[in-house]
Amino acid sequence: MRSVIAFFIVEQQLKTHNDLVFKTLPEEQKNMLRFSHTKCVTLCCCMCLIAMLYLAWLQGDPRKVIYPTDSYGQFCGQKGTPNAKKSTLFYFNILKCANPAVLINLQCPTTQMCVSKCPDKFSTYTDVQLQYQITAAPWDYYRQFCKPGFNNPTKACTMYVSFLQRCFPDFITLNGTLTVAKRTHFKDALDKARSVTELRDAAKECTVYSISRGLVIALVVSLIFILLLRFTAGLLLWFTIIAVILVIAYGIWHCYLEFSLLRQQPGADVTIVDIGFQTDVMVYLQLSQTWLIFSSILIILIFLRRRVRVAIALLREGSKAVSYIMSTLFYPIITFLLLAICSSYFAVTSVFLASSGDAIYKVMAAEPNCMYANKTCNPETFNKTNVSKACPGAQCMFAFYGGETPYHRYLFILQLSNLLIFLWLVNFTIALGQCTLAGAFASYYWARRKPQDIPPCPLFSSFSRAIRYHTGSLAFGALILAMVQMARIILEYLDSKLKGANNVAARFVFCCLKCCFWCLERFVKFMNRNAYIMIAIYGKGFCMSARDAFCLLMRNVVRVAVLDRVTDFLLFLGKVLIAGSVGVIAFFFLTHKIPIFQEEVPTLHYYWVPLLTVIFGSYLIAHGFFSVYAMCVDTLFLCFCKIRLLSSWALASLIGYSVDPNINPLAAFTTV
Repeated sequence: MRSVIAFFIVEQQLKTHNDLVFKTLPEEQKNMLRFSHTKCVTLCCCMCLIAMLYLAWLQGDPRKVIYPTDSYGQFCGQKGTPNAKKSTLFYFNILKCANPAVLINLQCPTTQMCVSKCPDKFSTYTDVQLQYQITAAPWDYYRQFCKPGFNNPTKACTMYVSFLQRCFPDFITLNGTLTVAKRTHFKDALDKARSVTELRDAAKECTVYSISRGLVIALVVSLIFILLLRFTAGLLLWFTIIAVILVIAYGIWHCYLEFSLLRQQPGADVTIVDIGFQTDVMVYLQLSQTWLIFSSILIILIFLRRRVRVAIALLREGSKAVSYIMSTLFYPIITFLLLAICSSYFAVTSVFLASSGDAIYKVMAAEPNCMYANKTCNPETFNKTNVSKACPGAQCMFAFYGGETPYHRYLFILQLSNLLIFLWLVNFTIALGQCTLAGAFASYYWARRKPQDIPPCPLFSSFSRAIRYHTGSLAFGALILAMVQMARIILEYLDSKLKGANNVAARFVFCCLKCCFWCLERFVKFMNRNAYIMIAIYGKGFCMSARDAFCLLMRNVVRVAVLDRVTDFLLFLGKVLIAGSVGVIAFFFLTHKIPIFQEEVPTLHYYWVPLLTVIFGSYLIAHGFFSVYAMCVDTLFLCFCKIRLLSSWALASLIGYSVDPNINPLAAFTTV
């Protein structure tokens, strides 16, 4: 009777497997195991996305995005205006643009003019005055970069380069000579004069040559490391565990020896709480609580040795799965491209929302204590007011686009909604990648004969299923996570507003809320990840998949904890090993320590920038590869937990699960 009940449970839970995975089953059983169609629940989210984009494009003015705007609210380069032939925006003091407020107002607090081209000559007004008696050409060139009312300044006009229809200072050349901080030569560590041109040529050659080679080496080493984990995972992990046990055993002996010597002395009964934080480690080794903690850790490691064996078997099987489906290692590139598209949508929509409305002008004061600073003004009547008298040097300049309509009053809410949609899109992209990888690795796990029964193009098939059937479930899970993240952002914003206040109770409440929502976000991310795996395997909805995943994890809570820590440790060890090894190779390469490459490496006097770039890039590449491997291990673990629910190995054999430990290494640990 128990086997019959288990059979019906398995039949209901496994009816959504791929036909190709179970092609060895009879035809009548194949019909019971087809993928179920997930209901589309993304209609509301898609409508909100389209409505937000339509509203931004309807209210926003594309000219405000395409054409730069000067200090008088006029577009540069627009046909039919006085600035039709002046398509480039010139900043009087571009250093004032280095302000976070510029990202909100989309306007720098400095005078801006529309010019036909950026200045390409280095000159001062004094030079122009001296040359004006001979020829008027310098003045005709210089005054096009002066605003009306220009009154005999002595500041220099440096050279600029045009980028995105804006003029940016060109600090590269001065009268045709390469300079850095207006200097052409520097002294090296040997007190030898060096030209800046030498530094530029060496930097270019080093950047193209050394960094690219280092990143390619990191990519190859990461791939080899993952493929070798099936042979080295157990060795690395057991070596680490044995080393930890030996260190703890020595710590217990040393602590007990110190405690026995100091037991009769005054103050021997102090605790860790009484001592607090100490820089001298020997102080802690003289406490009885220290060797008690060491003993507890040692006992835990001894009792968890069988769970560690399961984790090692899963890591080895994960390496084998990745070797059979190598295309999964390059899926993070697709995720990166999709995230770039989401970021572009968010940026364009934000700019269009911010550019909707009429031009708003505000008083830009030269003195910080001006009472009229940031007040709204009218440029046509500004010179007739007493603002210029109260604040000498103040100007009425274009600030941003806005208005007093209901739309503009709720524009901040629309920006928050746009941020929520952006978070939803990012989380959906990540969820799509996790579901795709889980489906590909699940097809490997449930294959009866590997690799013969693995479906052709498993990654593409899994991606197609995720797009066709599971879009609604992935969108729902991503929306839940996006709402939690949005709540955290709002709390951070409110907390920043309260930093100036002395309300201790409010700060305490916000601190507790931030901590709780941080924990909630971590929990939701963990559950979503496992729910997406169940969706990829069984094709159920998000809620049912999350429930099944939660029940499976609670039945194997110790295995989950051990596997999570073991996997994190091994992957972190691999990332550090790859980044460190590539960094060491790059160090010897850049310092001419490798004889066969000495002639190809340029002489550098400061190699830390390319070296750190190689190390950081190597770590990112290793992280991209290992994220796929971690997803593989999590997928195999949930499949392993599901197979443990079967009360009969005959049922496991029926669904295509090999019970032979020689074929499936995980079969030996099903009762662990």
